[in-house]
Amino acid sequence: MSAAPLEGIRVVSLAINLPGPAAAARLRQLGAEVVKVEPPSGDPLAFGVPDYYERLTEGQQVMTVDLKDDLTPVWSLLETADLLVTSSRPAALARLGLDWKSLHDRVPRLCQVAIVGHPGEQADVAGHDLTYQASAGTLLPPAMPTVLVADLAGAERAVADGLAALLARERTGEGQFREVALSDVADDLAQPVQRKMTGPGGFLGGELASYRIYAAATGFVAVAALEPHFWDRLLSELELTEGSVDELERVFATRSADEWQTWARERDLPVAAVRQITHGEA
Repeated sequence: MSAAPLEGIRVVSLAINLPGPAAAARLRQLGAEVVKVEPPSGDPLAFGVPDYYERLTEGQQVMTVDLKDDLTPVWSLLETADLLVTSSRPAALARLGLDWKSLHDRVPRLCQVAIVGHPGEQADVAGHDLTYQASAGTLLPPAMPTVLVADLAGAERAVADGLAALLARERTGEGQFREVALSDVADDLAQPVQRKMTGPGGFLGGELASYRIYAAATGFVAVAALEPHFWDRLLSELELTEGSVDELERVFATRSADEWQTWARERDLPVAAVRQITHGEA
């Protein structure tokens, strides 16, 4: 059995809340050794969603350090680390003496991925997933978002940038710094709706009979028969000729969503029951 891709790589994470821990969890899944450093107050995730926190810290060493009181334990970790993940604002890291220049001067081969809210000179502007999505145009107020897309996609980007930094270090011998701005991530993810691909009136916004959500006898089904061969097969299996929205609405209302999903999988069709998660469901 081959070794995990990141076996032998040591990661230190000073990041709390969601993006940093999600990135650290992914790095751990890829084989890295991860040490998570938390403040005395702990990570808010542990109090808000303890089961999710446990999942995101599985297989990691978690230690408590008051960075404002004593950085010795952190510097001890960083001396042998390959990658540092942070999610504090640059000004806060600078006050602690953990800005990139200080880190690079002391540990030249250390790489850092700094997860920030906004890019460049705006990196100290306050924000969270909700405000990044608000600015990007992915919200449908007053409804709150069901997925923290900027946080989670930002975590994946942090992993990618972290791996890029490690690769560049192997080529140059020098530690590399990468900044991941969650507002940029949100804006990138918003491109489909900004360019009218999704959302009301968009190409994939529910106007197509072949790509929309239909009410079933119980629940809802998502139909994504975009390609001609899927669409033709769907109409054939349903014994329909027109394939209008009204026609499909009448047909899908005759069975439950779960029944339609089973039916579709037996016929290799992209139709799925819409899962509606209740509070507390894992």
